[in-house]
Amino acid sequence: MAAVTASPRVKRIQRSSVALLVLGCAVNYVDRSTLAIANPLIRHDLGLTIADMGLLLSAFLWAYAAFQLPAGALVDRIGPRKLLGLGIFIWSLAQALGGLVGSFWQFVVARVFLGMGESPQFSGLVRVVRDWFNVRERGLPTGIGLCGSKLGPAIAPPLLTVLMLAFGWRWMFVIMGGVGIGVAILWYAVYREPREVALTDDEKAYLADGEAQQVAERVTWADWKQLFRYRATWGMVLGFFGEVYMGRVYQAWLPGYLEIERHMSIAKTGWVAAIPFACGVLGSVGAGWLTDRLAARGVSPINSCKIPVVIGLTGMAAFTIVTALTPSTLVAVIAVSTALAFNGMAGAMCWALASVAAPRHCTASLGSIQNCGGYIGGALAPAITGFIVQDTGSFVPALLFSAAMGLSCALVYVFMVPGKPIDVAAFGVRAAA
Repeated sequence: MAAVTASPRVKRIQRSSVALLVLGCAVNYVDRSTLAIANPLIRHDLGLTIADMGLLLSAFLWAYAAFQLPAGALVDRIGPRKLLGLGIFIWSLAQALGGLVGSFWQFVVARVFLGMGESPQFSGLVRVVRDWFNVRERGLPTGIGLCGSKLGPAIAPPLLTVLMLAFGWRWMFVIMGGVGIGVAILWYAVYREPREVALTDDEKAYLADGEAQQVAERVTWADWKQLFRYRATWGMVLGFFGEVYMGRVYQAWLPGYLEIERHMSIAKTGWVAAIPFACGVLGSVGAGWLTDRLAARGVSPINSCKIPVVIGLTGMAAFTIVTALTPSTLVAVIAVSTALAFNGMAGAMCWALASVAAPRHCTASLGSIQNCGGYIGGALAPAITGFIVQDTGSFVPALLFSAAMGLSCALVYVFMVPGKPIDVAAFGVRAAA
């Protein structure tokens, strides 16, 4: 009979792996936030317009989206230990070099390498969760791991503002690059993949319980292409487009929104902007808990992930509309905080969905395909928002457009993502008897 609980050793590996994922995701998002936090000073020093800054903010995202497809396949083929370690090192080096730029185009190059380095992070995360957690227990570790993507933006405004005001924006970039290089070394030194651990039969049975067994461990080109034949894949790509678009509007422009639209000082913005992203941490972890409770009550793994995704997208859209229309700065901050809590819910469970929808050896591949679509939306968000604000003189139309995007993509998840996982047999992978 298959084991249904993790052994003490597997539990230790689970805890250390999730802790490292939280740390990596948090540093990932702190580094993404440096440009947004230093937005006014960089524009002044380099002579950039608001529209130029929108394009610069998007440069990272276009590179990040483009490298998603090969990054996910490489994670499945080589493993997250090597790919995440290398990725963290590359993005951290690019982050440090961002403090040395002297022109718009030099900054663009640094941001492109930042995007390339960060591209394996979340497909690696979903593969780690898939490798070390049973199918009925992946919601909470995914939510906790991905809460780093909300924790990073939460601590980034006060942390980076202090560094920027104390040392200047250039040293802020260099210091964060050094921190990331340390995290890369720690990840590679500590994390181990299942094939690097002498697992017992009971431990193997726990990890595979509830899923079709597979012989293949490494994704092939044919398997990767096969993923594009499924409606679920395209539903996840299109739906994640809207989730990331909405999130990037806030991540890229929240400090600027508070300063331009709500007339806050840079120092005050550094603290106020942290509040909404802290709420995103609660949404991410809470969604993971909800997903595992739904699965424990007999809801299918796919639907137990889809329900929080749809709730999250709808809630974020509703409170983004409130943000756009309220004349009160206090109400706006509360609405943004609630919107980002829902964003944390939707974003985390989009990734959990990849861990239960794909065959094991294609987990990171499906996650990265989804993320490619998401970050096309993410790349468009800062630029579109910048152009709308410049043309209209207000963030209101940009926020309403973002809300409409979220509502549309909630419907995509409802109608395009079916309630069953992708069939292992369709990939030519022999199921165990």
